[in-house]
Amino acid sequence: MHIVIAGNIGSGKTTLTKLLAKHYGWISKFEAVEHNPYLEDYYNDIPRWSFALEVYFLKQRFKDLLDIAHARETVIQDRSIFEGVHVFTANNYAMGNLDERDYKCYMELFESMMSAVHVPDLMIYLRASIPHLVENIQKRGRGYEQQMQLDYLKNLNRLYDEFIYQKYPGKVLTVEVDNLDFLNRKADLASITDRIDAILFGLFPPQT
Repeated sequence: MHIVIAGNIGSGKTTLTKLLAKHYGWISKFEAVEHNPYLEDYYNDIPRWSFALEVYFLKQRFKDLLDIAHARETVIQDRSIFEGVHVFTANNYAMGNLDERDYKCYMELFESMMSAVHVPDLMIYLRASIPHLVENIQKRGRGYEQQMQLDYLKNLNRLYDEFIYQKYPGKVLTVEVDNLDFLNRKADLASITDRIDAILFGLFPPQT
């Protein structure tokens, strides 16, 4: 099986990916941290290099998807190709960093890739308010995230909702995370695993 954890920056994706991998004995999959040859150029001239950067990310995420498709064990993935396309690249396009021609070419490439793979068996969407995201971002103290604009997070939240509820064709479990602390409260993690069990294994009645 292929399970994906989706959600905005600071929603708790990486933490939950690790916890669920340990709980179920699944293999965790994170984005490769190898050097991105376009990143420095991108930050020096974003409109000029946005298309190259997004295609590079698309290529890397498609490779990950192919690896997962051939895995013999269940893989749980922190963020997927689908969010990269429908949330982050879409936001880059909306901000004017990709022109119409490049965005159309990019989306046609993505659609061609999708003909060779399947959607995940389950996408777990961690849905969070802006104050919750900001609190988590501040807690982890990554320097490059501290200058992030609120409007940027708001746009990503809007695009995530549009993607999950209007565009994504697969099975989704939405988890409202504002009042959860699944890292430190066992009951909060159990509330999530019970819902996963109901969907994947039919062990408990699904919660509404």
